[in-house]
Amino acid sequence: MVEFNWKALDNFPLLMYILAAKTVLLCLAFAGAKIYQSKRVEAKLKREREERLRKEAEKTESEKKDD
Repeated sequence: MVEFNWKALDNFPLLMYILAAKTVLLCLAFAGAKIYQSKRVEAKLKREREERLRKEAEKTESEKKDD
């Protein structure tokens, strides 16, 4: 009959804690990356919106000068 080495399972709780910690760190890293990306995209959209408004203001201003 096969005998199992139960001493190999002595470190099992430690390995589970390590796995849980690694999972939490990965989740936090991905969440941080997602926040960084969303802020970058938001800043880009804000710049584009401001540029469009500035161009529209210049256009209306030049039209008023022409009249």
